[in-house]
Amino acid sequence: MSTHSFALFDTALGPCGIAWGDGGITGLQLHEPGEDRTRARLRQRYAEAVEAAPTQAVQQVIDGVVDLLAGGKPGFESAPLDYSVVSDFQRRVYEIALRIPAGKTVTYGEIARELGDVAYSREVGQALGKNPYAPVVPCHRVLAAGGKAGGFSARGGLDSKAKLLTIEKAATTDAPSLF
Repeated sequence: MSTHSFALFDTALGPCGIAWGDGGITGLQLHEPGEDRTRARLRQRYAEAVEAAPTQAVQQVIDGVVDLLAGGKPGFESAPLDYSVVSDFQRRVYEIALRIPAGKTVTYGEIARELGDVAYSREVGQALGKNPYAPVVPCHRVLAAGGKAGGFSARGGLDSKAKLLTIEKAATTDAPSLF
């Protein structure tokens, strides 16, 4: 029987949360207004999880998120993400997004092209809209064509996306291709 846990942690933007199980991290929760709301959101998303102290691997991801939201540029390529909770297509999109460094942006079309067909742009956007690992998988660094913001499904929507990009000092227009 697998165990599922979650923990809250403080960041420059407010309390965030992380959930994990035997297979790795199953999701993150960006800040909500207060610990109680963040905890409630985690319990809604991960009903079987119990609040617990993070493992060493989970704590390393927490430390990276804290650093990122304070303006640092940690990399998460080796974060122990549990991809069993997402589709194969989503996993491939998230693996590509993980390569986008802090302070840089790409478009949905560029990720689609990396997947083999620019026609996948809409599906890339849908996959990023369901991203359970934000900001570790940095969906906020993916923009619509022409450097426009596109969408962002986390609390605060496009304002939150803009805030994350501002923290990272990322350009949101005329972004050069990384791929």
